[in-house]
Amino acid sequence: MPKVRTTSLSRRGLLAAGGAVGLGAALAACGGNDSKDSGSGSSAGKSGPWTFKDDRGQTVKAAKVPKNIVAFTGVAAALHDYGIEVKGVFGPTKTKDGKADVQAGDLDISKVEILGNVWGEFNVEKYAALGPELLVTAMWEKDSLWYVPDQSKDKILKLAPSVALWAAHTTIPKAIQRHEDLAASLGADVRAAAVTDAKARFEKAAARLRAAAKSKPNIKVMIGSASQDLFYVSLATMSADTLYFQELGVKFVEPKVNAAGFFEELSWENVDKYDADIIMMDNRSSALQPDALTSKPTWTRLPAVKAGQVIPRTTEPIYSYDKCAPILEDLAKAIEGAKKVS
Repeated sequence: MPKVRTTSLSRRGLLAAGGAVGLGAALAACGGNDSKDSGSGSSAGKSGPWTFKDDRGQTVKAAKVPKNIVAFTGVAAALHDYGIEVKGVFGPTKTKDGKADVQAGDLDISKVEILGNVWGEFNVEKYAALGPELLVTAMWEKDSLWYVPDQSKDKILKLAPSVALWAAHTTIPKAIQRHEDLAASLGADVRAAAVTDAKARFEKAAARLRAAAKSKPNIKVMIGSASQDLFYVSLATMSADTLYFQELGVKFVEPKVNAAGFFEELSWENVDKYDADIIMMDNRSSALQPDALTSKPTWTRLPAVKAGQVIPRTTEPIYSYDKCAPILEDLAKAIEGAKKVS
């Protein structure tokens, strides 16, 4: 993982590098959540016109339902869960050993064109060769397209219409709904048994997490992300996942955030600044994982670490019921089995 230097990385670059825990945490200029009235898509069949109002408030139109779709990896993975396949992806897709990145979900990465695998990488020539009819990505900052490089954005956006869906300033259920709206507009059967079964599982998991949080109100959770030099503690209200967990009753550490107002950077000497019973650690490939932190004495002395109460955090969820239900189940299980150690 690259070292995070706030003076040399853009706000979005900082988030992508894995340093900012909340993913969207440093984005002070973000707009509000438009989920409630940001519109829905319409599909008139394979040969009919297509429109979709995205979370920028922009209505995208095409003479027919787009088929040649290119998407940010996590969005592509969500569309896949609804039966919509893409031609190409950009964003973390393949790990150094050639396996699918955690953000790729159930995508068969051998069957998609990977236009860029890291921040700032997007092969415009390959993109053009795909004959794209639609580009879809996440939005952490208002009107800013996630993993679409600023230096080539104008060229990219000339080649096909774009859709942006909020990944910040929203909650998991609202984000799932917007991805489902888009999938439906593209021809997905959102009433298919696989979808409705996954939704039922998600709702059951939400109820379980709410009950777990209620039964152990003194358990406090810290949201962390690690780099070689710094440990980041995020503010729960700034991310779709942790905001929703908070709404369900989970108690979180509240860091003294930096000037951006969303997360706090701690040196490893000060990693014990906050008391926590459970630590949720950024699971992205760009962040150091717990097994890489055993050489840091201040980490190993943390009560939650000594108690074995460190769990992965899916920092950039794949917004389908199928992928989000296990996230809720895992946190509920962790809280149910947690001991008060702080």
